Amino acid sequence: MRLPGKKRHPQKRPAGRSGRPPRELAGEVDARILEAARHVFLEQGLAGASIDEIAARARAGKPSIYARFASKEALFGAVVLNNVAVAIERFGSIAPSGATIDERLADAGARILRWILSSQTIDLMRVAISEARRLPDLASDVHRMARQRGEEAVGRLLTEAAQSDPLRVVPAFAPERQATTARFFIDSVVFPLIVRGLFGERLEALDAEINPHVARTVSFFLAACQHSGAD
Repeated sequence: MRLPGKKRHPQKRPAGRSGRPPRELAGEVDARILEAARHVFLEQGLAGASIDEIAARARAGKPSIYARFASKEALFGAVVLNNVAVAIERFGSIAPSGATIDERLADAGARILRWILSSQTIDLMRVAISEARRLPDLASDVHRMARQRGEEAVGRLLTEAAQSDPLRVVPAFAPERQATTARFFIDSVVFPLIVRGLFGERLEALDAEINPHVARTVSFFLAACQHSGAD
């Protein structure tokens, strides 16, 4: 029974999670989920990973994960694409060093290879490849996005590297041919060592080959650009 003249004060709500978190906290939860999922997928593969373990490592509830990702497969795709996005952002900030275009492109190619041939990146690519038969759409989407963004980033690097060089007037370096030239650069300079890494060659041995491999293939690539225009 309420005493006369005495006002009832509303009870304070207990501290805790209620409603949507602020945007900055939501972003932090997203990052925790993706990082935790990356570790679990690397350790156990897609089939062996569980949302329960990812939630525990991310210090997030399962409802928080499913509110962001419809399935474990969707979360895996987000992890791979996030890895690609981080790489593209890193490559976008590269200012190739060197006095000649050969040196600048070799520097750019070596940096790209050293990032991709790190153990976590190559292992994540292996997991994605292992799931290609069971989840062909996911594998196709991941490959297409990685290829597209990679070519865009390499295209910018090629354009910047050629700016102060006579090669800037070579048709292969014209803006409308940037995508094709970038594709040739990736296929000749980057892919050969990546394929060897995916098939299990020791990454330490491949790392020692990066500089001589890149120097040889960049020279071949530039010679091809000058003679054929990358048509």
